[in-house]
Amino acid sequence: PYGDLGGYANDWQCFYASPYRQTIKLEADMIAAGSVDHWWTLFEKRDVVISQGARDFYDQYTCDRRYRQIFDANNLPDVYNAVTYWRLSPTAQEFFGLVRNIFENWSQWQTLLKFPEEVPSTDVVYAMAAVVMGPETVTLPVGAGPSIVHMKPGIVPVQGDWCQELVWESDPFRIQTVSQWGLIHYHNKGWRIQ
Repeated sequence: PYGDLGGYANDWQCFYASPYRQTIKLEADMIAAGSVDHWWTLFEKRDVVISQGARDFYDQYTCDRRYRQIFDANNLPDVYNAVTYWRLSPTAQEFFGLVRNIFENWSQWQTLLKFPEEVPSTDVVYAMAAVVMGPETVTLPVGAGPSIVHMKPGIVPVQGDWCQELVWESDPFRIQTVSQWGLIHYHNKGWRIQ
């Protein structure tokens, strides 16, 4: 609604674009391997929930931190904007206003970080906003809220393209014969289920 600001910097506009009183925003490069209807009950008493932590396809929280070094160096919460919930509320409006401010004034905000990104990722911006607001205000404890299965190399035991190196099936969705549930962040933009 405020024009194309380029890439990640558009993210905060989802709050204003949604016509709903409650919204769950998902990243596009994910597949639902099962129902997530229970999230509505999980979130109903919250104003904002950002998912935390990522799992491998064995359903173990990942310990690999190669993609999260900026989070560790700056003691930021391990949020993933891949799953973000909000209800129309002053808290949600404050959160997305803060996200907007961080994107629009990145040159000032990045001075607060060790090893800042040149172009901020949405995850880093959400984590910074969570710190300002108090992580308990916009997240649930790790394991209590939604988390994604992340298929980046390093998180899963592959050298390159997991789609080529691992066996996967689509009905039901399994990877290496392990049944999947929730959301799979397949990461490989060229992957398609046949």
